[in-house]
Amino acid sequence: MSSLSTLVRHCAHAIDGINWHYIVQRLIGRATCRMHPGAFLAHTARIRNALGDSEKIVIGSHSHVRGELMILGHGGRITIGEWCYVGAGTRIWSGASIDIGNRVLISHSVNIFDNLSHPIRAAERHEQARQIFTLGHPRKLSLDDRPIKICDDAWIGACAMVMRGVTIGEGGIVAAGAVVTKDVPAYSIVAGNPATIVRELSPDER
Repeated sequence: MSSLSTLVRHCAHAIDGINWHYIVQRLIGRATCRMHPGAFLAHTARIRNALGDSEKIVIGSHSHVRGELMILGHGGRITIGEWCYVGAGTRIWSGASIDIGNRVLISHSVNIFDNLSHPIRAAERHEQARQIFTLGHPRKLSLDDRPIKICDDAWIGACAMVMRGVTIGEGGIVAAGAVVTKDVPAYSIVAGNPATIVRELSPDER
């Protein structure tokens, strides 16, 4: 990398500010994440690792994260490939696994959850909340966790929601505001709530 491009990158990071949340967590010995060379956390990014294992959140080379990555106390894993983008206000929460390929663009205010967030039964929800408020995320809990996979070159529009158990195929596009409850075929555009296929990308659009 040339000295000019290095300077430009450092200037861009300086404009985004320093992620004090991440730095303080590291200083006090809390688990955070593993970042490959060139990976970047903007000042808005939040890494929340209730499981306590930094190897369970991995950010690939040259990927930029501005949103929140969280793994729950009972389990979870988030893997982000190379040259990805996670927009501000986006939340990626895992209790099973969320695998994001290379060159994936995730816009702002997207929610990607591989779990229900809370139990179905009211008494269990109350107990979960009580534990979170007093002791931290429960270590034993079932939230019907189901892995999510987002393949290479996918694009997820602003304010979309990707639900548990979904695979978004290579080059798939999720329109803004869509709620994805079923798999998205490769090189297809989906929109709506629940999201349905609008059309397939032609060969010259891929």
